[in-house]
Amino acid sequence: MAPLEVLMVGTGEYTTGFVGGGASKSDKKVGVVGLTLFDLRRRGKVGKLSMVGVSGDKFPAIREHLQKNISEAYNGLDVSFEEYPKQGQRDPDAYRTAIDTLPKGSAITIFTPDPTHYPIALYAIERGIHVLVTKPAVKHLAHHQHLLEAARQHNILVYVEHHKRYDPAYADARFRAQKLGDFNYFYSYMSQPKSQLETFKAWAGIDSDISYYLNSHHVDINESMVPDFKPVRVMASAARGIATELGCAEGTEDTITLLVDWIKRTDPGKRATGVYTAGWAAPQKAGVHSNQYFHYMASKGEIRVNQAKRGYDVTDDETGLLWYNPFYMKYAPDEEGNFAGQTGYGYISFEKFVDAVNQLNEGKITLDQLDARPLPTLKNTIATTAILEAGRRSLDENRPVEIIEEDGKWSLR
Repeated sequence: MAPLEVLMVGTGEYTTGFVGGGASKSDKKVGVVGLTLFDLRRRGKVGKLSMVGVSGDKFPAIREHLQKNISEAYNGLDVSFEEYPKQGQRDPDAYRTAIDTLPKGSAITIFTPDPTHYPIALYAIERGIHVLVTKPAVKHLAHHQHLLEAARQHNILVYVEHHKRYDPAYADARFRAQKLGDFNYFYSYMSQPKSQLETFKAWAGIDSDISYYLNSHHVDINESMVPDFKPVRVMASAARGIATELGCAEGTEDTITLLVDWIKRTDPGKRATGVYTAGWAAPQKAGVHSNQYFHYMASKGEIRVNQAKRGYDVTDDETGLLWYNPFYMKYAPDEEGNFAGQTGYGYISFEKFVDAVNQLNEGKITLDQLDARPLPTLKNTIATTAILEAGRRSLDENRPVEIIEEDGKWSLR
């Protein structure tokens, strides 16, 4: 078979590292999606690459950025791609044109504002195109279930880019949790600096919130650790004031905390509590771009993971003390000058998707077999979407929201 064709939907920070006319000021200065796919093409796992945004006028600057910061940094790595729309054109629906050019069995990556995930993914699924979508998969439980039904109908893999599942410490914790008895308590915290409010000002508090953006990481980790439990009730609380002072939309939350009740599927008398806190108003010079940790307690033991400080710090005169995370994306080249970040869990997340799609296209595996693995497929992430939407509704309606699951169908009340 010909190498997998991949279309990158979205041209921003996560795809290219290009923000506001130049390299991002975050830890993703050269992006993640594009760099990973360029390297997977070098390794022969993918073939033709394309990229689609809203305005074609951005692409000359994006190409210059990729040439300078990726190709010249990694031994002439090929950063070529087909663009949509062309220079001089602006088209919010250009993704349709781009998807229509793909042969069936190709794939897309979706790194766009949260409300656009559902229509883009559905359009691709109905045309026989596999989908990798950033978290949150969608904002609404009904959309999640509709995509799941459509994907099954068309034998399409939809994979949610929950890269923390491949963080070696988190993956090991998930394995060890299976031997610690019944789930009892989970607490997580994740934050990013106020600079993110500048990066995401166009949609922060308008199209989505910090819980969808960051709590999605640890809610998914918790869901993946306790397949024998299900969430039944969510109450949310939020802090405000900092984001609006920085020019974000009125009502934008700085920090959101979700309080979630879980019950054991086979013994509803056994209950557990999950507390998930996310914020994007941390200090600008906190030493880490993402502060992240969790505490898991079960009937026979507990686990604590702090992935903000990994025993690796760098200090310089300009920025002070920084804790880097090369375990996510390792940007240092190898001894020959090639990109050498294949062991980073950000890279692995994409490679898992590409490998699964290739196996599915070749008839070597089925969707049911993929769902049986601890992969972040639509089926394996439905409780996360239920919790995130319930949290949003709890904030908007100032009340607890119940999560109902009956015969495999999920709903909120």
